[in-house]
Amino acid sequence: MSAFYDHKVTAPNGDEVSMKDFEGKVVMVVNTATGCGFTKQYKDIEEMYEKYHEKGFEIVDVPCNQFAGQTPGTDEEIHEFCSLKYNTQFPQMKKSDVNGENALPLFEYLKSQKGFEGFGMNPAALAMKAMLSKIDKDYKNNPDIKWNFTKFIIDRTGNVVARFEPTADMSQVDKCVAALI
Repeated sequence: MSAFYDHKVTAPNGDEVSMKDFEGKVVMVVNTATGCGFTKQYKDIEEMYEKYHEKGFEIVDVPCNQFAGQTPGTDEEIHEFCSLKYNTQFPQMKKSDVNGENALPLFEYLKSQKGFEGFGMNPAALAMKAMLSKIDKDYKNNPDIKWNFTKFIIDRTGNVVARFEPTADMSQVDKCVAALI
């Protein structure tokens, strides 16, 4: 059994959600934000959910306010925004930290399995590199989550098989999930 299944996150209502509940499924764990330049990825993520959910695909959406305060609302306000603007149907978890001393243990585990490998070379990637080099000169050499919409893909046996930075083309994320379904 993978250590992935040993982790839990908290739903907005306070219930614990065990990753063990997703055993045998393909899972995307993503830290999200409602006021970010990447927020439009909710549309692509929802489309993937609708396309693959019946085939065993789950999403663990963890709103996070650690990156430029881009998720300032309450859990209820975040859910309302996502469901009204992007018609999201996948469950959202309680707003939580993904880096630092209060980071969810799930994210500590995910980062230990798949570290940062770069942003790529598209315009968004170049902008992220420029911005992060001002915030953290050593950002390339640590596994921390760099920004909102970092995605981890877990296979049906609990292995963390991929990490996609927010600058990754969503078609590549879709292709990865499709290969595991």
